[in-house]
Amino acid sequence: MDDRAVIGRVAADHRVGGPACSILGFMPWTGLAGRALDLRISTTAAVVVFALVAVAGLLALAARRNRRWLLVGPATALVVTVAVVAAAAVVVEVVWRPFPDPLPKIVYVWSGTAVLALAFLAGRLFVRRRDRRHPLVAAGLLLTAVVVWISAAGGINAQFDAYPTVRAALGISDYRTVPFDAALAPQPEAGAGAPDPGNWSPPADLPATGAVARAAVPGAVSGFSARDARIYLPPAYFATPRPDLPVLVLLAGQPGSTEDWLVGGKLTHIMDAYAAGNRGLAPVVVLADGTGGQFANPLCVDSHLGNAATYLAVDVPEWVRSHLQVDPDPRAWAVGGLSYGGTCALQLAVTRPDVYPTFLDLSGQAEPTLGDRNTTIRDVFGGDAEAFARNNPADLLAKNRYPDSAGAFVVGLGDTDYRSGLEQLVAAAKAAGMDVHLTEVTGSHDYSVWSAGLEKEVPWLCHRLGLDAP
Repeated sequence: MDDRAVIGRVAADHRVGGPACSILGFMPWTGLAGRALDLRISTTAAVVVFALVAVAGLLALAARRNRRWLLVGPATALVVTVAVVAAAAVVVEVVWRPFPDPLPKIVYVWSGTAVLALAFLAGRLFVRRRDRRHPLVAAGLLLTAVVVWISAAGGINAQFDAYPTVRAALGISDYRTVPFDAALAPQPEAGAGAPDPGNWSPPADLPATGAVARAAVPGAVSGFSARDARIYLPPAYFATPRPDLPVLVLLAGQPGSTEDWLVGGKLTHIMDAYAAGNRGLAPVVVLADGTGGQFANPLCVDSHLGNAATYLAVDVPEWVRSHLQVDPDPRAWAVGGLSYGGTCALQLAVTRPDVYPTFLDLSGQAEPTLGDRNTTIRDVFGGDAEAFARNNPADLLAKNRYPDSAGAFVVGLGDTDYRSGLEQLVAAAKAAGMDVHLTEVTGSHDYSVWSAGLEKEVPWLCHRLGLDAP
């Protein structure tokens, strides 16, 4: 082989990541980019890095060889920051109240860090205008402020573990997607002619992973205005013939969206891993919209805030049965969710056990709430305490029996706000005849708990739905 051939072979191997690439110590750009995208940004180490970078950025923004600035600028910026964050806290916690529970204090600390960076930047560029007259200095200050803002956003994200990797934070999916079209509709042999999952054998060309489709599920009966659902279809769904599979309707928290379980909740990884050990079989998971908006809170009831209960108990099941090949028997159906979604799942389990006799309550609230019971009864139920009780799981569990229902409760060991309420609900559910258990996992009220909890409960859930792994 002549020299030109050798050079060409090395160049070709380098382009595709071949042996010459390894010999020369190079890493393909695609591999390097992939590793960067998969870098975890919600770990303790990441938080330490964010904190160090934020402090360094703030010092750089505050530093200036001007005595008057050093005496007045940082102190003024700090006072402004405290005032802005305090005012924002009052608006969020007292006036607006978009969340049923107070935000963790660390969220306000990180928010204050971002505001302080903005105050320093404004002081340097608009009060000390000399910095603005030097383009490179001004660009450096702006870049430093942006780095602080990114670090503050990273610190807030780490509190909830909503975006565990760079890829997730950038909105780049790491799962297979398919269009929602006729190929996903029930096959001719659906129903009595479809193979039973227990006797079904996977074909040789079965996909290694499931896929996610997006579809609009209208509120035909409820009139509820819902955002598009995401639907996880396991590998077995792409076989011919395919078995009739069980269904899990899985709900996000509040605030939240139907994508949350795919990002922070690691749904596809969890379900694909289970399917890999179960001949490609796993439930069809419908990520339905239980709120109607990112910050909406209809309490999973039918009210002037929207008929969320009818949407989830009537519209969603009817749509799924008519558009997807699933087992229509309610015994093959479950509902679950995290935080608000967990509360909603238990509400549906006790108000519509004929539709959802199986449930997953991951860190749900003790009762549906807008922050406190009096406000909830006044603003949602028109002051009717009995109407509230007809939708409150604790009251219904004390009044009724549910011998055919089963459920799993999950809570973080460090979740001081929700743990005691869940423990009381577990006791009430057992007293009402339900077959329930409580799973505790490391963490607080965040996606590390909810993804780990779902992963732990999938085997139990599949056993309950008749889809045991061998």
